[in-house]
Amino acid sequence: MTALDSLPVAVVGGGPVGLAAAVHLLERGLEPLVLEAGQAVGAAIREWGHVRVFSTWRYNLDAAAVRLLERHGWEAPRATALPYGAQIVSDYLEPLAATPELSGRIRTGTRVIAITRRHLDKGRSVGREQTPFVLRVATADGGIEQLLARAVVDTSGTWTTPAPLGTSGLPAAGEPEARAAGLITGPLPNVERDGFAGRRTLVVGSGHSAANLVLDLARLARTNPGTDVLWAIRAASPSRAYGGGDADQLPARGQLGARLRTAVDTGSVQLLTGFLTDRVDIISGTSLRVHAADGRTVEADRVIPATGFRPDLSMLSELRLDLDPAVDAPRALGPLIDPDFHSCGTVPPHGASLLAQPEKDFYLAGMKSYGRAPTFLMATGYEQVRSIAAALAGDSEAAGAVELELPETGVCSTSIPATAADSGDSCGVPQPEPVGFGTGLRHGRTAPD
Repeated sequence: MTALDSLPVAVVGGGPVGLAAAVHLLERGLEPLVLEAGQAVGAAIREWGHVRVFSTWRYNLDAAAVRLLERHGWEAPRATALPYGAQIVSDYLEPLAATPELSGRIRTGTRVIAITRRHLDKGRSVGREQTPFVLRVATADGGIEQLLARAVVDTSGTWTTPAPLGTSGLPAAGEPEARAAGLITGPLPNVERDGFAGRRTLVVGSGHSAANLVLDLARLARTNPGTDVLWAIRAASPSRAYGGGDADQLPARGQLGARLRTAVDTGSVQLLTGFLTDRVDIISGTSLRVHAADGRTVEADRVIPATGFRPDLSMLSELRLDLDPAVDAPRALGPLIDPDFHSCGTVPPHGASLLAQPEKDFYLAGMKSYGRAPTFLMATGYEQVRSIAAALAGDSEAAGAVELELPETGVCSTSIPATAADSGDSCGVPQPEPVGFGTGLRHGRTAPD
């Protein structure tokens, strides 16, 4: 064993994919070190613990993690049940982190602020692949440490870097000030707990998160007079957001779209289409006036930005990365997940070969590997880290044998008709028919309404 091989594999992020990576590494005889910025594992999920996911437990458990848990007497939740985020943490992540195999290999309250090679900046090449990684971390007590690793798997996600309200990729005028004042909230607030009753709330976005928030607010309004719900989308029509109803292979998601349509049709929710946020003004410190590019204005007490997320790449500035210019994903993966052209139903299983970077033994995995694309599935992340662990252990055959068992729809669309399966697309992946939210449509967002 060389000095480099004696070092651990650093896993950045203690969420579902990060912990799964640690288990797969252990099964391969490699030493993991999980670095979680929050004070406990699953810190990001804890912030949206009140949200019920639309995929069943079956698709939210990693096979290697289940093997480890069952050795310690853990009983899996009912495979067909739909968990809340809080249940994913309490019934899966916390027991997993508490196993003797993982408990001493997880550091919480440890935020990675930079990753580089020891004594080598980005421009130095000689001996680079034989040089350990250095992870500079901020600790809970305010200190700074530097940790060495033989490889790095970055599963830190995108939760801390939500996309702005502004429609050009930049914050709208006045948006930073409104966020600082608390009038623009986080992306998934608990509307029953966080003071939305009796207020006028504008939800911006057309994905699953926006749909859940709109419906939660509509339910709150039924028992709290004075609670008004507005929903703004950039598209000219809400048809994509309404989805495929009974045709959806995930019933909970199909029902979500149907309930959303009913809420709009009955007047419980006021829908604003073609709304491109241009400017936000604070009114007397307690409410907002939101201006659209076409001159329309909307007043609200709170705005919830369900506009998606983007990766924070600042801590990787001294690593050699090759990223897709459109979605900030690994370049080989980018064209397969670009939401303008693909849904998760058209993304093939993938692993280490597509995720590899010019920086040897560094991998993006989990939500962060999808960059700005919103079609990531937890099950996809589990298969990514299984393949990565195999690659780091030198088992190229297992690393390349990527498989992913999903519903017939690929979790984002309905069954593929024979004509589409015969023709395929430019990536050699059959195109599903339009079912589901905007990211679950044939050809992605470029498909006509």
